Amino acid sequence: MKERIENALNEQLNWEFFSSYLYLSMAAHFHSKGLSGFAKWMRVQALEELTHAAKFFDFILERGGAVHLDRIEKPPSHWESPLMVFQEALGHEEKVTERINRLVELAREEKDHATEIFLQWSVTEQVEEEASALDVIQKLKLVGDHPGGLFSLNQELGQRTFVMPTEAKGKSQGGEP
Repeated sequence: MKERIENALNEQLNWEFFSSYLYLSMAAHFHSKGLSGFAKWMRVQALEELTHAAKFFDFILERGGAVHLDRIEKPPSHWESPLMVFQEALGHEEKVTERINRLVELAREEKDHATEIFLQWSVTEQVEEEASALDVIQKLKLVGDHPGGLFSLNQELGQRTFVMPTEAKGKSQGGEP
């Protein structure tokens, strides 16, 4: 694996760990506000981010690269409203999408077809990640300041469960987190 690719994949690996930290912080915030359904939604999101990190971890190692774990930045811990939390989550996912797109471009530049193919899963996943956050944002806007609507949405979000992603083959495509 070329050094530029290895370094970029390691940066993304660490960004995925930060993403998990961010969503755990959001879960803790919701829990402190008595919104257990919102908290569960964010805990599931944090677990998903860990599986994304595991995919990068495994892929780097499978390609003979070295994994470099860096310090994880402290995420924010307080937001003014559930809407603001999900708006930040969407903004974060948009940044992740930009990062993944830059990785794809780098893989193309370096003619690293294996990395480009590996990244296609992340490209598709980011469409889902952004849509998921946007869906909750739209619902929060519909609910507005109505406590009954917030209660119902809290119940709905609490139904989310973690599903381990699976792929057709290879540890990097669906290995253990």
